[in-house]
Amino acid sequence: MHIDVGTVLRGTVCDLYSNLVTRPTGAAVRTAIEQQVGEIGVPVVTTIDFSQVNLLDFSCADEIVAKLLLRYTGDNGPPGFLTFRGIHEGHIDPIETVLERHALALVSWHEGEAELFGYVDDDERDHWVTVREHGPVHVEAVANLLGVTELFAAEQLARLARRRLIMRRDEGYAVPGTVQGGPGPVPGNGSGVQ
Repeated sequence: MHIDVGTVLRGTVCDLYSNLVTRPTGAAVRTAIEQQVGEIGVPVVTTIDFSQVNLLDFSCADEIVAKLLLRYTGDNGPPGFLTFRGIHEGHIDPIETVLERHALALVSWHEGEAELFGYVDDDERDHWVTVREHGPVHVEAVANLLGVTELFAAEQLARLARRRLIMRRDEGYAVPGTVQGGPGPVPGNGSGVQ
């Protein structure tokens, strides 16, 4: 599923609005996103697209990005994965700040390449990059590529999967949003929900 935040913002707040500022605006957009996901049912991967958002302040980053991630990564969170796309230079500071504050991380797609933002340690990042570069990939291959034990690789991959930064497939671990047969984001047409 693809959700265009700009379209949700304009439908929720104002038709000509493309800035996400103030906590009530962020809460309204997050609520609308949660409602759309609930109506359609929870897909395997939901992509939250910020391409049409010009300005994102800290309170809206907290309301939309952090609260959605907290909901999905909680023990009783809905099934599925969140990925992001359309994050540009002006969005990074508020998003990184709220991710660090809540000890969260996210996967963002940019020009067909997945990026990892937020709170991760060096071992998590190394394992995530290995999955991105070689996935779908099994524990044994990750261990060999990184020169670590299979037990250590399995622990790191399990942590990343619990945080929903990678997903388990029959053919191994992969970054959420990876198209079957190769890397790339789940396609979206920018028109709202898909």
